[in-house]
Amino acid sequence: MQLDLYSLKKNLKTANGNELTYYSLAELEDQGHNISKLPFSIRILLENALRNYDDFSVTKDHLNTILNWKPKGSEDDVAFKPARVLMQDFTGVPAVVDIASLRAEMARQGGEASKINPLIPVDLVIDHSVQVDYFAAQYAYKQNMEEEYKRNIERYTFLKWAQKSFDNFSVVPPGMGICHQVNLEYFSKGVIARDGMAFPDTLVGTDSHTPMVNGIGVVAWGVGGIEAEAAILGQPIYFISPEVIGLKLTGKLPAGSTATDLVLTIANVLRKYGVVGKFVEVFGPGVDHLSVPDRATIGNMSPEFGCTITYFPIDHKTLEYMRGSNRSEEQIKLVEDYCKANMLWRENEDQITYTDIVELDISTVQPSVAGPKRPQDKILLKDLKEKFIELEHASFGRSYIEPHAREDALVRWKEEGGSQPVEQPHDPNPDVEIEGKMKNGLKTVWISHGNEKYMLSDGAVAIAAITSCTNTSNPYVMLGAGLVAQKAREHGIDVKPWVKTSLAPGSKVVTDYLEKSDLLKDLEALQFHLVGYGCTSCIGNSGPLPPEISKAVEDYDLIVTSVLSGNRNFEARIHPQVKMNFLMSPMLVVAFAIAGRVDIDLTTEPLSCDRNGKPVYLKDIWPSDEEIQSVMKKVLTPADFKKNYDEIFDGNEIWRNLEVPNDILYQWDDESTYIKEVPFFQDLTKEPKPLQNIEGARALLFLGDSITTDHISPAGAFAEDSAAGKYLRSRGVDKKHFNSYGSRRGNDEVMVRGTFANVRIKNNLASKEGGYTTYLPSGEEMSVYEASQKYIENKTPLIVLTGKEYGSGSSRDWAAKGTFLLGVKAVLAESYERIHRSNLIMMGVLPLQYLDDETAQTHGLSGKEIFSITGLEDHLTPMKKLTVKAQKEDGTEAEFKVVARLDSPIEVAYYQNEGILQYVLRQFLKN
Repeated sequence: MQLDLYSLKKNLKTANGNELTYYSLAELEDQGHNISKLPFSIRILLENALRNYDDFSVTKDHLNTILNWKPKGSEDDVAFKPARVLMQDFTGVPAVVDIASLRAEMARQGGEASKINPLIPVDLVIDHSVQVDYFAAQYAYKQNMEEEYKRNIERYTFLKWAQKSFDNFSVVPPGMGICHQVNLEYFSKGVIARDGMAFPDTLVGTDSHTPMVNGIGVVAWGVGGIEAEAAILGQPIYFISPEVIGLKLTGKLPAGSTATDLVLTIANVLRKYGVVGKFVEVFGPGVDHLSVPDRATIGNMSPEFGCTITYFPIDHKTLEYMRGSNRSEEQIKLVEDYCKANMLWRENEDQITYTDIVELDISTVQPSVAGPKRPQDKILLKDLKEKFIELEHASFGRSYIEPHAREDALVRWKEEGGSQPVEQPHDPNPDVEIEGKMKNGLKTVWISHGNEKYMLSDGAVAIAAITSCTNTSNPYVMLGAGLVAQKAREHGIDVKPWVKTSLAPGSKVVTDYLEKSDLLKDLEALQFHLVGYGCTSCIGNSGPLPPEISKAVEDYDLIVTSVLSGNRNFEARIHPQVKMNFLMSPMLVVAFAIAGRVDIDLTTEPLSCDRNGKPVYLKDIWPSDEEIQSVMKKVLTPADFKKNYDEIFDGNEIWRNLEVPNDILYQWDDESTYIKEVPFFQDLTKEPKPLQNIEGARALLFLGDSITTDHISPAGAFAEDSAAGKYLRSRGVDKKHFNSYGSRRGNDEVMVRGTFANVRIKNNLASKEGGYTTYLPSGEEMSVYEASQKYIENKTPLIVLTGKEYGSGSSRDWAAKGTFLLGVKAVLAESYERIHRSNLIMMGVLPLQYLDDETAQTHGLSGKEIFSITGLEDHLTPMKKLTVKAQKEDGTEAEFKVVARLDSPIEVAYYQNEGILQYVLRQFLKN
């Protein structure tokens, strides 16, 4: 029951003459509370707490914490109940499996299963499963869709069952768009009218890039699936009162720079400053020059900055975008009237008190890329060649030869008898020949394929992908990419034959305006054909490299690269054979596909030469701002949004023909290798068991800094000889039907075997890269999964030792679920990324943190010690200091204090209950 503690309810007359009630922040201001000094994002949290106050799950203490917000933050809890939840299929399937499993356990315990049901709207968009199997052809989209359904029919049937069985649950079928772009263009309201009340649109999403809609004035961030499930089932999300960093923008983007260059610059600036776990709110005169798509491009990469949100308050640009994207005039009027009445309209920014202010003059932004494995590692375009040479030598020990000298060097090497014959590719093709190898460090090979013969070397671009919600939501850079392609055609230049190209827009609106502008044909002429509407390369669904390229890379250990307009480039994420990955605007993706390599200075060197040998430079094919703006004005219309979103839930014929049962309880199939009831609730007691200290623990892994959730739980393809591959083969699944880790997140048997199985993960307890460790009692090296099973059999608790920024990247709940199922009881790190720390707690894994300036190295740890962690049994409280004793191999012992990163009382309660789902189920059973 909601309580109006401060008598704040007011009436707001709507455009159609009706009245809505709302909780007035202006009334609070009149009562003497200085609301005008609060950041807009804090005002929205305050309204949320006031509206949901019930003196039980949202208490007076929660209200006072946010009402008396301290710029330096505090250790006090904020309670937040989002208005809705967004999911995509990789994270959505396991979340729905969890809820279906909760229903099953509720029924077994004699409860009413139908009570386990979403209490707020949930929108799930199927966008993460399409792979780029087919490309550079008109039929690519249709063929990729057909392959997607073949691989995922069981998962999609399960999701359609959930849509039918659960209340408040909608599913957007495959092939319609990326969840964040659909959220920006369609689902986001700005202000919601529900049950006679108006309030700010807020949400959490089971994908880290949910803050994209911060650009349209919606407070939203990414959470793990398990935290989202709690919100769906009526639980508030609790977190400590956040600091809010003001990002002050001045100036205007210079000609030649794009919103992508701006967001990569911001990522670099904010990572250096340090905003992990903080809110960022953008203000200043520079904001006036940014459209909502520009703002959304920035908001999208909040997890790359490290912050929770990057918020843009609602203003006239917001309304302009809403009108252009076909929101109703009634809705637009509601947004304007409510925000102006309730102190949520962007104005009086100079009165706001921020924790700190970071300033950026947008006019100084230069064309940039980021890589080769972290989004925050910005490289100015003009410096990329020099940086590649430096990285090539530092990371791989290769010396550098200028491209014009490579052919002569290769010929000399062959004349000296250095040519090495190799086997034909796995798919034998008599027209394919691969030969040659440099002995001086830089790898170069000749490839003859049909009538083509070309030289492939280190630095070659193997993948050029226009992909991801970040940039495909922005018509400026998408139309810009089309104009780059058009001008390239006019100059008679083309993409190189070894480049795998793809165009994966975030919504069908994009293809509509590309077709209307007549630019889609230019992109297609350069092999950027539509391959699907989904995350594709950005999530690791790049599909296989062409056989001859794959063979050359494998046999000669080539350092090939990818260029993509995405937001993630972590090791092995884009493709396991691609060792360097660079983020950039769609316009630059086209340019680098033409150049065919990244060891080039596009600001001074020609991209390519035409048929007459005349050099063509980037400046020759780069459109002006006026050209792009002129095309945008002609082709962007609300009618395109209406046409596409009127049929958003329809799906294709395959989707419409999927038959699903009406059962309240899902009928689990023991033979399924995709969907399986989770094991988390087995033998659940009515009350949680008393906490115990961790004694006699061993380290399963000893890792370094910047371990991402991709390292912990990869999303892409996996090998036949991996633990997951062996499991599927034992179940009669052929390699060609393995699909990806991401697509099998509904089956814990596959996912636990894939935990810590990234091919690039480096464990100090193993002699080689990949998912290996040493089983310490015997000294035998084996897979992480095999070792964990031996430890579990011997009832040995496990820990993970690691460094800074542990768990950065995607909001991947399986990174925590898999850790738990491997028998890991605690993780000891120097620092954590926000979402993964939260996910560990919600799976009953204890996140421990070294004290300041202490590390595994300062304590002389090798990872081979026997550990005990004490202080858990005796009144566990938030941020309690525990004692770690590490008995070393020589018999000596290190003893030191660590902090239990349970930051609030509710996190302690989740940990005591062995996880949030167990906590929620016990609450349901009690009620």
